[in-house]
Amino acid sequence: MEETLEKKPMASPPSSPPLAKKQKMSTTASDTEPEPENEPETETNPDPSSIPAERRRRYKRRKVAIFLGYCGYGYQGMQKNPGAKTIEGDLEEAFFHAGGVPEADRGAPRRYDWARAARTDKGVSAAAQVVSGRFYVDPPGFVDRLNGILPDQIRIYGFKRVTNAFNAKKFCDRRRYIYLLPVFALDPSAHPDREAVMASIGSGNELVKCLECSERGRKIPGLTGQDPVKLNGVASSVQCEAGDSDLKSMNADLIPEDAKQGDNGELGSVNDDTLKVGEESCIEKVELETAVNTEKSQFVYDDAVKQRFNAILKNYEGTHNFHNFTTRTKAEDPSARRYIISFNANSVVSLDGIDFVKCEVVGQSFMLHQIRKMIGLAVAIMRNCAPESLMEVALRKDVSINVPTAPEVGLFLDECLFSSYNKKWKSSHEEVSMKDYENEAEEFKMKFIYSHIASMEHKEGAVALWLHSLNRRNYPDFNYLETNSEPVGNEETKQECEKAELKEENLGQKESENMDVGEEEIKGEKLSGEESKETNLG
Repeated sequence: MEETLEKKPMASPPSSPPLAKKQKMSTTASDTEPEPENEPETETNPDPSSIPAERRRRYKRRKVAIFLGYCGYGYQGMQKNPGAKTIEGDLEEAFFHAGGVPEADRGAPRRYDWARAARTDKGVSAAAQVVSGRFYVDPPGFVDRLNGILPDQIRIYGFKRVTNAFNAKKFCDRRRYIYLLPVFALDPSAHPDREAVMASIGSGNELVKCLECSERGRKIPGLTGQDPVKLNGVASSVQCEAGDSDLKSMNADLIPEDAKQGDNGELGSVNDDTLKVGEESCIEKVELETAVNTEKSQFVYDDAVKQRFNAILKNYEGTHNFHNFTTRTKAEDPSARRYIISFNANSVVSLDGIDFVKCEVVGQSFMLHQIRKMIGLAVAIMRNCAPESLMEVALRKDVSINVPTAPEVGLFLDECLFSSYNKKWKSSHEEVSMKDYENEAEEFKMKFIYSHIASMEHKEGAVALWLHSLNRRNYPDFNYLETNSEPVGNEETKQECEKAELKEENLGQKESENMDVGEEEIKGEKLSGEESKETNLG
């Protein structure tokens, strides 16, 4: 009993004082840094000047709309795609390294409400793209931190505070794209295909084979995705458009006769002297042909050409079924119906000695390759490769035809418009527009986008090579009206289109009203407290 009584006090030792709670810190501070033990006055009465700014206040995420521009060269489009280099992929990493996104949300854009106003295709640029999300934009200098991380061909202009329900994709009313088309693309005699050259013989207005484009085709590796032909173990980039035998024949003319075939019918070996003679003759031919083309070409984008081109582009305006102007979308799919607000080509810009027609299209939204295919068919009609009545056939729901696709290099997103949002929230929030960044965007456009378009045409002849493929051999559907006796544009078809357009307009008005009502509900239910604070801060 005595031993038991003596051991009792040892069983319950006096309790130690509780540990002091660790001070809460912002996401930019280090969580593993130990608290100093020899500075008790820091917790009770700290000196504000001695504490870093990150520890003095806790930063909050802000819903913002970010304005940016980029040159699409070398990227596989805007949308993030695993295993591909995309604009969104670089942006996500930049937001993380700039402190806008925490480690837990890295690579998970849905967690911070990521949205883009437009989804550009591979190689397509943007002078004024808009993205939205919840980011840590404090402390000041967020834009400079982003631009310091991103490559030069991606530039952040700035950001603006928006409502918590804002979504760059859903709230964008219209998108304006511009396609810079070389003026010579509208000249039927410029860069003709082999069939056109043969057909013009003896007509009094003979066309000349374009050796300059043939030489360009030899210098561009992988133009058709085929392996280059090897001469004496050296890769020779003799490339041409897939299925375009006229460029093949032009490339064949540039190879010396004794180098074309060996004894066994294959490409034989060629010595250096033969190659040198062949190259010199090629250079002489190209220089002579260039001089001839310069002397004969008198084509200008005058009022008559402008009027005809604008009349062709005007056929796209309104609500139509554009299933022939995209890929992987069936005619019965409701998404194939799109509304084009305007389409014109009224001005010409001169870049590095080349005149370009500025084709401007404004629409609610666009599908994959839609604008490039609309330009492709319009150019084919202007060059008399296809009849103008084919335009009406291509917009029909019950007809499927193959439409040419113009090169992507001349296309860029010019602006995203948010008219409805700005009208509704003009009293409490900043206007979501490019007005504050016009000068910066124009400078970026001239330095990166315009210069890239001009250099690609000078070095590779992107549009010039494409023009050689616009013939009825590569696009048999140019003969659709000749091979099909069915009349085009009968009254029943027109009435059906008018009814569908009216129905589409009514549905669009209802969707707009529902979106406004839904936004009001979100504001009333979720943002009643936060919205008033945002109004005061904004």
